[in-house]
Amino acid sequence: MMRRLLPHPYLSLVLIAVWMLLVNRWAVGSLVFAVILGVVIPLMTAPYWPDTAKLKSPGRIPGYLAIVLHDIVKANFDVARIVLFKPRRDLQPAWIVIPLELTQPEAITALASTITLTPGTLTCDLSEDGQALLVHCLHAPDPQAIVDEIKDRYEARLKEIFA
Repeated sequence: MMRRLLPHPYLSLVLIAVWMLLVNRWAVGSLVFAVILGVVIPLMTAPYWPDTAKLKSPGRIPGYLAIVLHDIVKANFDVARIVLFKPRRDLQPAWIVIPLELTQPEAITALASTITLTPGTLTCDLSEDGQALLVHCLHAPDPQAIVDEIKDRYEARLKEIFA
């Protein structure tokens, strides 16, 4: 019964939290409307979700998010330093192919989003077989080091989170 009412409980919680943040006011009416959205939207979109994401260790998500937030802040400073102080002739942009060990679409999406959210990098394409991401880097003097960092820092943790 509960699974029929809340087919995607995590999505429901996220929708409630996002609505309350958007309203920026803690009132009973806002919370009731947020709960209605958190129930109705997943129910209406459930037929379009053939499988739900299989999480092996959801308790590791906050740690992953902390690492991503730290990397975003650090990358902002790195990009500002590159843009403000590095001469254009010394800039080494690169297209990098990141081979994937992840197979779950949600995990691949989380990795691609993480890369794109980090300033200085942009995920541009997923190979047709889903085995590699094409990433553009603003400054990549050692492309292999960037591949290794993405695989060690992000992909390995996502493999622990997703089944």
